[in-house]
Amino acid sequence: MSDLPFTLDQLRILKAIAAEGSFKRAADSLYVSQPAVSLQVQNLERQLDVPLFDRGGRRAQLTEAGHLLLSYGDRILSLCQETCRAIEDLQNLQGGTLIVGASQTTGTYLLPRMIGMFRQHYPDVTVQLHVHSTRRTSWSVANGQVDLAIIGGEVPPELQDSLQILPYAEDELALIMPVFHPLASSGQIQRDDLYKLQFIALDSQSTIRKVIDQVLSRSGIDTRRLTIEMELNSIEAIKTAVQSGLGVAFVSISAIEKELQMGVLHRATIDSIVVNRTLSVIFNPNRYRSKAAEAFTQEILPQFTNHPLELTKKLASAQKNGAVLETAAAATAEVSSSEDGVSGE
Repeated sequence: MSDLPFTLDQLRILKAIAAEGSFKRAADSLYVSQPAVSLQVQNLERQLDVPLFDRGGRRAQLTEAGHLLLSYGDRILSLCQETCRAIEDLQNLQGGTLIVGASQTTGTYLLPRMIGMFRQHYPDVTVQLHVHSTRRTSWSVANGQVDLAIIGGEVPPELQDSLQILPYAEDELALIMPVFHPLASSGQIQRDDLYKLQFIALDSQSTIRKVIDQVLSRSGIDTRRLTIEMELNSIEAIKTAVQSGLGVAFVSISAIEKELQMGVLHRATIDSIVVNRTLSVIFNPNRYRSKAAEAFTQEILPQFTNHPLELTKKLASAQKNGAVLETAAAATAEVSSSEDGVSGE
């Protein structure tokens, strides 16, 4: 084929239909009419000479060819976005976009403060915050959809070799209880006291719940002996339930700063036990890192860790390794071009 059989708009439409599950909802999300979406899909199928959707069911289902095109289309659109952001960087932070990812707790309680500080320094940069599970966030960084992310869980094993994972800060999981709880007046509580308390927790299938259980187990607490009185679906709901006297809970210390200042929750200490988890910063060293991302990394991240000098050294080392990878990739491309008889110019 001398001409490409698809356009970027057609790839965007294909992606929207796959995400929304119907032509109508895809049209609404793209602010175009449904007939326009249908016409583009028909043209695309005619140009490729393959059906992309199985139209037999109520939900728009991709065919095998549709899944294949969507896979490549995601990568093409991601590279297009990366190209636009690289060009925007020529304006030297007088514009452009920074996309930051985060897992649930860090995205809700930590990242908004970071982004607020960044916006004070660079008001012309558009900042997007994507809050999802650690797994989904890691894949977004790997695919180049997110510049960098701060996560509280484990990076999926299949991505650990392709991402830079830097330990960032220790996040304490604090035991909170109502201010009128009998143990709130104690200086410390004992480990065995935990097994007599009524706990409020997130749903057992939630990523955050699993991370908290893992951290508690590493700290010598048998989570199987904890009495779960109630399961809720958000940290905010848990804090309200504890404040109302329905039980106690383990939550990130970053999630209760306001409540502790107001004196509406009591933070209990456990004798000889501090329950911590490690937050990590993750990058994709093989992707272009914008000036906005560099500024956020160098100027904002060190402000929110107890070990700024150590973090700065790790970031400098990671940046050097990334430059080596970029140089190696460029050299490989140059060799490939020479072997193909293509001029280096």
